[in-house]
Amino acid sequence: MTKHQSQIEKLIAEKCSKGVEFRELGVITKSIKTGLNPRQNFRLNTPDATNFYVTVKEITSGKVQFSDKTDKINDEAVRIIQNRSDLELNDVLFSGIGTIGKVALADIPTNNWNCSESVFIIKPKQETILPRYLMYILGSDIAKDQYQSQSVGSTLKGVRMATLASIKIPVPPLEIQQEIASILDAFTELEAELEAELEARGKQYEHYRSELLTFNESERVRWTTLDRISINLDSKRKPVTRSARTAGNVPYYGASGIVDYVSDYIFEGDYLLVSEDGANLLARTTPIAFSISGKTWVNNHAHVLKFESYAMRRLIEIYLNSIDLRSYVSGGAQPKLNKTNLNKIPVPVPSEEEQEHIVSILDKFDALVNDKSEGLPAEISARRKQYEYYRGKLLTFPEYVS
Repeated sequence: MTKHQSQIEKLIAEKCSKGVEFRELGVITKSIKTGLNPRQNFRLNTPDATNFYVTVKEITSGKVQFSDKTDKINDEAVRIIQNRSDLELNDVLFSGIGTIGKVALADIPTNNWNCSESVFIIKPKQETILPRYLMYILGSDIAKDQYQSQSVGSTLKGVRMATLASIKIPVPPLEIQQEIASILDAFTELEAELEAELEARGKQYEHYRSELLTFNESERVRWTTLDRISINLDSKRKPVTRSARTAGNVPYYGASGIVDYVSDYIFEGDYLLVSEDGANLLARTTPIAFSISGKTWVNNHAHVLKFESYAMRRLIEIYLNSIDLRSYVSGGAQPKLNKTNLNKIPVPVPSEEEQEHIVSILDKFDALVNDKSEGLPAEISARRKQYEYYRGKLLTFPEYVS
């Protein structure tokens, strides 16, 4: 990095010793347009839909990435949107509604996808500004500080097209833009490789979890219920309204984890919490069973269970997070897993030796794919911070004043 940075500094000294000109985005682009909302124009996910409808969620790590959750549109819808967006290769995409400021380069063929109205399609004048450089500059604090301060809306924030067109960005010579883009490309490629490895390890973890927690009749395992292998301490829970809480260092837990920190505690030791209510019982976007330790306070939105050993507690935690609980959840708008239904869930109890074997293997995988203090998540976080640091350094120029 030092070698490349020195090269850039040398180029800046040679080609723009008096500073770099800052120009409005609308001046250095051919057009800034958006995609289209399906309302009154077309329908999503029709039987003949084979193309992709790109929204904010498909813009990831500087790329457009389709998934099984990406909405589909038919050929006619693509044509209708294209009449508005004029999407082409090397356009820069910018999310302008909701999660503002996600950027990507249209670096894949554009014949089988197009964008929603929440995505701006920016067409750079490539004789003035390189697409990849523009993508990086729009994702930097130089641009963010301008468009975020002018965002509109209360519940759903957005950026107006005129606001985006008016932001001023540094436009050094193309040679410098290319050098900067090449350096930042190297960072993003490494991050993409790490994220791909993380995804692969996550699938591997799910495979081993399924294998290890599937027992056949010949294996030594008994099936029982939670009330027979744990002590339920729900009666000790106590909710406290936010206004009545005294701030402190003790974690205050609810259905999905820590919701606050208070000065007093109810529990001390190691316990398993299981969500009692909340949409996540069905959505399962985060674990519904999670371990806590030390001094803690728990409200009445999570069941509190105590086990005889770490291996037993951890095994049940992993198992509950791996199975479908819908048949035990009641309620409509507010799903609930009450104590009676919790105690109806069959859970496996292999031998102590087998418990420790299973937990040992899955803990290693879990640390690799989920622990933010070590393993792949920690490495990705470190690389991202390094990238953001160098991006800030590389994209900071003295402004030329005539």
